[in-house]
Amino acid sequence: MLRFSSFKRWLSQLPNAIFFIALCAVFLPAIAQNTAQIGLKSAGAVVTTPQVRAELLAYAPDGVGAGKQVWVGLQITHQPEWHTYWKNSGDSGQPTDMQWTLPAGIQAGETRWPVPKKIWIGSLANYGYENTVLLPVPLEISSMYKADLLKPDAEVKLKAVWLVCKQECIPEEGEFALKIPATSSTALHKAAFDAAFAAYPQDLKAAASAKIAGKQLEFSIRDLPAALRGKSLQLFPETAEVLENGAKLSSDGEKAAKATATWQQAWAADVWTASFPISVQRSASPEVMPLVLTADGKTAYRVQAKVEGVWPKVAAAAQVSPELAAALAANAGASQKPIQAGGSEVTSLLPALLLALIGGLILNLMPCVLPVLAIKVLGFANAPNQKARVAGGVAYAVGVVLSFLALGGLMLALRAGGEALGWGFQLQSPAVIAALALLFTLIALNLLGVFEMANVLPSSVATLQAKNPQVDAFLSGVLAVAIASPCTAPFMGASLGYALGLPAWQALAVFSALGIGMALPYLAASLVPAVANWLPRPGAWMDTFKKFMAFPMLATVVWLLWVIGQQTGIDGAAALLVLLLCVAMLVWALSLRGRTRMVVTIISVALCAVFLPAIGPNVLKIQESTTTQTTGWQAWEPGKVEQLLAQNQAVFVDFTAAWCVTCQYNKKTTLADAAVLKDFSAKKVQLLRADWTKRDPAITQAITALGRSGVPVYVLYKPGSAPVVMQEILSVTQLQAELAKI
Repeated sequence: MLRFSSFKRWLSQLPNAIFFIALCAVFLPAIAQNTAQIGLKSAGAVVTTPQVRAELLAYAPDGVGAGKQVWVGLQITHQPEWHTYWKNSGDSGQPTDMQWTLPAGIQAGETRWPVPKKIWIGSLANYGYENTVLLPVPLEISSMYKADLLKPDAEVKLKAVWLVCKQECIPEEGEFALKIPATSSTALHKAAFDAAFAAYPQDLKAAASAKIAGKQLEFSIRDLPAALRGKSLQLFPETAEVLENGAKLSSDGEKAAKATATWQQAWAADVWTASFPISVQRSASPEVMPLVLTADGKTAYRVQAKVEGVWPKVAAAAQVSPELAAALAANAGASQKPIQAGGSEVTSLLPALLLALIGGLILNLMPCVLPVLAIKVLGFANAPNQKARVAGGVAYAVGVVLSFLALGGLMLALRAGGEALGWGFQLQSPAVIAALALLFTLIALNLLGVFEMANVLPSSVATLQAKNPQVDAFLSGVLAVAIASPCTAPFMGASLGYALGLPAWQALAVFSALGIGMALPYLAASLVPAVANWLPRPGAWMDTFKKFMAFPMLATVVWLLWVIGQQTGIDGAAALLVLLLCVAMLVWALSLRGRTRMVVTIISVALCAVFLPAIGPNVLKIQESTTTQTTGWQAWEPGKVEQLLAQNQAVFVDFTAAWCVTCQYNKKTTLADAAVLKDFSAKKVQLLRADWTKRDPAITQAITALGRSGVPVYVLYKPGSAPVVMQEILSVTQLQAELAKI
């Protein structure tokens, strides 16, 4: 029979188990999502990303054989407001590309593109697909195809590349594999293929012509189906970069009045005519214009209009000056070598190692690292002997160095796998920010004496910690790295950027030097006996100092709450506060004694269970727009700098992030200085801000091209000159000196 005392002991451990299970439940969705984003490739028929679900489908009602009807297709299901592109993507974008690997005797035909939708982006227009689209491809089976007796299925492989866009665009790819039974029918997806066939434009033999009239292309098409006659039609040109895609239909009233270009259409009996403006950036002069016409966006027809007349001369593409082209080319070569603060280059491994060592030393002065180091150093006073101090110092140093190696190795591995990552990538995840805020809160509560680890942890774990102080020192090193990594940018921007371009072992050597530099003060203090003699004598003051050190930790929690608010909005920050409150109450309850501990713990666990379903989604949900541009600043976009330089305008770019302390310091000081702002205005410098708070592959690529691996990065672009990369700790003097050269 189970004794009551045994049951009581078992019940006392239940809150601990519930607590850790609850934490896993909070952070597991983010872990799964980020894991899914690391690699988009799939060994099966489905690839899922946060934006789309792509699946390779097959339709072979009579099996696989010569003369039989066999179709395959890529079905893309988009998340709301996301889209991919048609064969002519319009003013921007990129059509989905499919490369097939098929058995001998089987060839892929042309993709059957369903009728697209016109997607407006400001005054520009693209052609693409939202919701769900299937791109069918016929397979041509020749008599050369012979099914293997041992493997009768026809194996189809596809490598697809697509661009999915909302306000931003993300290039994605996937590898798919599918086996089609050769001797039996495959008709599971018949409805999907039938819908795609119905949306595919029907070829018409209608009499169609297109006459060039100045800057207009005038279409005349007769013998269109009765379903189209007399109706307002939509026109989709299959040939890209010929017509002005953003032209508005003149009958659209207010929209047409605000448009920079319009087009007209009319019916005369059974003849449909239209006058469409020719693009000022036309790059093709086709003799035949294939067009897709539809009245309802569902049933479409395809005609080929023969072009009559002489095309206007193709406008020359916008060119930058020879001087600017030479400067950009020189900078492209220089980007292979990172630029140091002050403009000098890291030309060998030794200077990078030295910078890493010095940067690691300075990291110990960071507000969130100093409390950990101070408490550990004061622990020397309680060390039983010199041997124990040395063991603790070595364990701390090993924890620091291994943590930097782990972070650096992880980033190098992910970048080698195609991920666009830079230093500080871990802080672009709301889950990591929330975990750090929770950790710092627990440390602060422990320093304030709200709970003791020995009272909260199971007795076996607490005993293990007491018997193995080296483990505690090792974990302190790991903790110090976790909270110090965002502060490496001011001292490590050039060296880390240089390291990422080196072979793996040399790159890891730089990360090791950073760890050694950070661990060096504590390691030296543990190895030199005289240091212990310099420390103050133990006394009541140590308890006061310990509690005082809790406030820098709480200040770090405030900062992390602000960061997660930038990523997830006010709801995410409030949800994290509720999580911290619940956990604080729970650890306090676990520190109580007797029956009170059990009652209060159960209440705390119940509160956590009630709020947990609302906390997790709000903490982990990244909002679409996380920044508000300050007056005078515009959002950075790929290609915007080149566009402004081509207009002979200087540009200053601030690569920043909410979790970057140095970025915020520079933003409140140098970049807010009245004299600097006056100089920006006088020189007519366009200010752009690239926010890297969330993962953004385009920003990562731009930072890497400048020889850096993290933020802050400040770049001044001057027409006709190479870009100037400035110091991470930005000074008014340096910035004004560079502006004076414009």
